[in-house]
Amino acid sequence: MRILIIKMTSLGDVVHLLPALTEAARQVPGLHADWVVEEGFAALPGWHPLVERVIPSALRRWRRGLGQSATWTEMAAFRRELQAHQYDLVLDAQGLIKSALVARLADGPRAGLALGSARESLACLAYARRYPAPRELHAITRNRLLTAQALGYPMGAEAELHYGLATPPPFQVAGLAADYVVCLHGTARTEKEYPESDWVKLLARIAALGLRVALPWGNPREKERAERLAAGLHGAIVLPKLGLAELGGVIAAARGVIGVDTGLMHLAAALRLPGIGLYPATPPGRFGVYAEADAPALINLSRPDELAPAAVAKAFASLFAEHRQ
Repeated sequence: MRILIIKMTSLGDVVHLLPALTEAARQVPGLHADWVVEEGFAALPGWHPLVERVIPSALRRWRRGLGQSATWTEMAAFRRELQAHQYDLVLDAQGLIKSALVARLADGPRAGLALGSARESLACLAYARRYPAPRELHAITRNRLLTAQALGYPMGAEAELHYGLATPPPFQVAGLAADYVVCLHGTARTEKEYPESDWVKLLARIAALGLRVALPWGNPREKERAERLAAGLHGAIVLPKLGLAELGGVIAAARGVIGVDTGLMHLAAALRLPGIGLYPATPPGRFGVYAEADAPALINLSRPDELAPAAVAKAFASLFAEHRQ
């Protein structure tokens, strides 16, 4: 059986579908999967052993370049890639109008979220088969439920959750020693950020554990903050601008991770790192990081007392000590 998965953005959403794919591989013998994903995240699905072909899309970039002939050439090539195989199922797990339009281009019966479950109701019109997955559930559970219904097997217990990722190749950064923690301070929405003054106090405590601090960034604002956080902190390194494949290699080799509600935090969970998720604004029940049952622990903190720098550092020190045993 060959299926096409459509889950293009964002990074966290892509990560959240991985356990569903791992479970489907156990439940459906001989299952093969291709995956449509936004070009910036194209490295990630290929780390899952079930994914045979990654089809990068560039919808955001193409919208900006509709007046250029190169854009139309790329879009035609993308359509040919979508139609290179006839699929037994085209599963739109995104539930957006843009993902539904991509699903309509593919060759095969289309399935997706039911009305009330999809983020954009008009997307449901593209599917021959529609399945409920309540929006109040965690995104991982919603994806597992959707995929199980679409492929006709019962969703397993939460303890059976496995991302199934292969570890990406390590990526070396000059000056970054073996004992380092990746601190994910950047996120798409400012209300989800951890206060910079609290980061300063927290990182000083992390450095006192004998660990270096690696600070990634994705835009000029985040780079400036990373540079401020690293200033005067022994062992702190502001990472260079990295693509997802390189950053995945840096994260996979870390001793642990501390971060806000961001896609890279969910990637760290999929790579089985111990860590702390900082949730000052979003509910962990819906957006928190999930660790596999047999993986190092990940703790989601959301109450003001839990988010105090001393409390976060204490929780991380306990996890780090446990993981080293």
